[in-house]
Amino acid sequence: MRGTTRNGLRGGLIVITVAALAAAVTGAGAGGAAGDPGGAQGPDTSHVAAPHHGKGSVDNRPGATAPTAGQRDALTRNGARVAWNRFGTPERLAPAAGATSLASGLGDDAEAVARSYLDDNRESLGLTADAVSSLQTVAVNRLGPGAAVLLRQQFGDLPAGYDGQVAIGVVHGAVVSLTSTLARDVSTPAPATLSPADAVRAALRDAGVSQDADLSAEGAHAGWQRFSAAGTDGVQSVQPVAVPMPDGGARSAYMVAVSDESAANPVNNTTYVDARTGDVLVREDNVDEENDDPTWKAFPENPPADYSSTDTRELWCWTATTGCDRVVANPSSPLPWDIDPSVSSTDSTHTTRGNNEYAAQAWDNSRGTGFNMTGFATPSPTRDYTYAWTNQWHDTSCSPSAFDSPQHNDIDAADTNLHAMHNRMHDFAYKLGFTESAWNMQVDNFGKGGLANDPEQGNSQSGARVTTSLIRDNANQSTGPDGTKPTTNMYLWQPVAGSFYSPCVDGDYDMSVIGHEYTHAISNRMVAGPNSGLQGPQAGAMGESWSDLNATEYLIENGLVPQGQDPFVTGQYVTGNATVGIRDYAISRNPLNYSDVGFDLTGPEVHADGEIWNGINYAVRQALVGRYGAGSAGQNASCAAGETPVDQCPGGRRWIQLVYDSFLLMAQGRVSFVDARDAMLAADQVRFGGADVDLLWKAFARTGLGAEAASNTNADSDPTPSFDDPVGPDARIRFQPVRDAIGAPVQVFVGHYQARSVPVADTDPATALPDTATMALGTYDLVVRGAGFGLTRQTITISDTKPRTIPLILNRNLASAANGATAAGDGVNQAKLIDDDEATDWAVLGAQAAPVAGTGVTVDLAGGVQQVRRVEVSALLRPQDAQDPGGDTGSQNRFTALRQFRVLACTATATVTCTQPADFHVAYTSPADAFPATLPRPVAPTLTLRSFDIPPTTATHLRLEVVSSQCTGNPEYAGQQSADPAVPTDCASAAPISGQVRAAEFEAFAH
Repeated sequence: MRGTTRNGLRGGLIVITVAALAAAVTGAGAGGAAGDPGGAQGPDTSHVAAPHHGKGSVDNRPGATAPTAGQRDALTRNGARVAWNRFGTPERLAPAAGATSLASGLGDDAEAVARSYLDDNRESLGLTADAVSSLQTVAVNRLGPGAAVLLRQQFGDLPAGYDGQVAIGVVHGAVVSLTSTLARDVSTPAPATLSPADAVRAALRDAGVSQDADLSAEGAHAGWQRFSAAGTDGVQSVQPVAVPMPDGGARSAYMVAVSDESAANPVNNTTYVDARTGDVLVREDNVDEENDDPTWKAFPENPPADYSSTDTRELWCWTATTGCDRVVANPSSPLPWDIDPSVSSTDSTHTTRGNNEYAAQAWDNSRGTGFNMTGFATPSPTRDYTYAWTNQWHDTSCSPSAFDSPQHNDIDAADTNLHAMHNRMHDFAYKLGFTESAWNMQVDNFGKGGLANDPEQGNSQSGARVTTSLIRDNANQSTGPDGTKPTTNMYLWQPVAGSFYSPCVDGDYDMSVIGHEYTHAISNRMVAGPNSGLQGPQAGAMGESWSDLNATEYLIENGLVPQGQDPFVTGQYVTGNATVGIRDYAISRNPLNYSDVGFDLTGPEVHADGEIWNGINYAVRQALVGRYGAGSAGQNASCAAGETPVDQCPGGRRWIQLVYDSFLLMAQGRVSFVDARDAMLAADQVRFGGADVDLLWKAFARTGLGAEAASNTNADSDPTPSFDDPVGPDARIRFQPVRDAIGAPVQVFVGHYQARSVPVADTDPATALPDTATMALGTYDLVVRGAGFGLTRQTITISDTKPRTIPLILNRNLASAANGATAAGDGVNQAKLIDDDEATDWAVLGAQAAPVAGTGVTVDLAGGVQQVRRVEVSALLRPQDAQDPGGDTGSQNRFTALRQFRVLACTATATVTCTQPADFHVAYTSPADAFPATLPRPVAPTLTLRSFDIPPTTATHLRLEVVSSQCTGNPEYAGQQSADPAVPTDCASAAPISGQVRAAEFEAFAH
């Protein structure tokens, strides 16, 4: 789960997190896989793990170079679809509509084909012959019959360390895709005047780790010069590179891998330091916020879903032996999982340490301790890693006494489970292309390419005993460049007031979370080559999604989903929620589309927006399943083991193979959904000859990534959606308001959200957006919004290509300010409750434990006496905005959302002013769960606008009055739910936000 750039613990490390509590304390929103578990406040800053507080990723390079007229003309002549990068060269080239390649007939050798294409198209690329001939080969990775060719520029004697790359998809002598960060100017930069040690100190200062660190040289490895820095944990590695500048030329620079790992606040950056000035040119934040035959006891997916202490672990063995449930030896791991070649290539370590992964207890892991090389599982002379599991953390209700018990909170079992799961993910991913040449993670690469000495380092029960903060409800992955050791932290989970309500469980046993975190390392290593990773909000969102999707596919293909559990729910064990887990939606029940970027309660955020990519990819996956079948258990297992060629596998395997192939076809990490869509289409051309381009386009079109979808940058929170299928049937649709809204300007949104979503059509002639849209055949949910008409939902089905007009049925909103209604009452922003806009909020900002019941807003209805039969109310939160003129600068904590309300009515007369409580009578009381949030925290789908029929009520004034917020009225968040005396869980009494409540909309209708 990656953060907002290469990413912080708001999503994940590279580190990304699965469920970061910490936002609860810091006011920064929650991070990790959970996205924003509780919002920004929590019970006590000493109790909750802080989210990632690294400085994030930054690119300080100025300017941009525009493509020349000659380049544009050359590409116009060949008809390729092009997007330009900051260097004035093509960022992305895709075949013209209807074409299958950019060029063909170029030969049999993939690298030669790629180089020939570049040489033939120097004019459109803006490169000289010397610039093309000097390109270095980084990797040629086979993709079925084709290949992804990654080449890197050279500036004098220095290779490009950041940007300066091109990835070319080649199959059967044809080039089908190109992505690049190539620079036109490859002249030799001025030489370095600073030393490598100077660069390390500059990078450490920039990271906030040390102002003037004492360094000790640790020798060199694979081109890296290594140092240890006083006061830090981890090796600081540096090598000379060139960094191309968008405004021309390149700078001599040092690429510095900075590492100072901790559970609460890990630092893992790749920093590019100007070798003459010491300035930081670029910083990538890599933290994403999940006998002789050895045997392992492991939960295939997770312990029992009812949290009983029944031990359902399987016995996994390297080779078949008596009592073995699953043989795990396979060619992806040439050595048994407990052999570490840095110690011995033949002898076991007799613990949870091997070529692919080190797993060790990290109870005291706080800033400065990092990976605990002494905390491996208790050694087993017979290689039987079958330690007892007693479910101690759950059965003691999160009692700290578990650590001092003889069982030590089942830590040996946790180490073993994490070790086995990481190895399984290594082997699964290897068969899909995450191999040594694609920069995977191993002690020894056996001469197969890539850099070695970088096994995954797994911290189990990380930070469990840290006394300065409560490090819980989270998981993260930190992954630096190839050859540097990545780290994952798996945490304990427990309920915390007003922040996150999970059961008392150990994340080391939830494979959906473990697999999620491991996949952050996969996507960050494979996209953009060995030294860069995913950067920016849309890339970070896809990183979160790929982590969900890959872990899910691993479980499905291996037949490891326990009976009764939904394979498409991430984190159901650690959250106690079997319906959506740690997300807003299950992957398979997801209505989101590309117009919904920023839909969630916190606005644009990588975990929430990653769910959009989940929905898009599920549509693609199921389209392939529809064509190739879901497969039997035996077929899927054979495909997962690499025993059956992928072109003979069911649809799910074909889809996940396209995902992995697409990684290698993207030459930079600053990718948008549109870039990744094109990479998947190119992957289908390379591996399968374009066999499924029709299905892919149809699935993309139906989820908003059709032919005209566009994003200005990968940080674009308002990208342009498109529902146009360029290869399949579609229809031109015109939208027309009817009933009360005839001729009125209204907006049409595809999906379930209006707030922060982008409309597909607009009937206002004053705007550039037309009242028409081209849409692929299918069924669509719509939200229609108009000033004076509130929001309404309707569903349309487009069954043929005939142009048609869709009537939009809207009624007059009697409680709309646009119709003359006014609002007054408690709190701030009362008028925003009646502005026909779900993106704005009314709020009461009381102190902790102040009563919210009875607070409310009185609306003077438009047009005098009215009869009201229906109200619509929304509890959706808006992103925090300190500049809000209404004064709501409080944290947008999920638990402050409205839960239950009532509607009071008053009819003004000569003697009744409708200003006193006695003037009103109760017209309607909502159900106690009007907005039915559940564990582990409220989510957007249950807080959006809902319609409530009320008894026919005649009134001039209506009052929306709070009965309870989610914090004060939801029994799921009440009472003391653990045996940890230091951690309160009752939201109403212990959460700082308990005196706050918010609502987004109040609308009233006569019919």
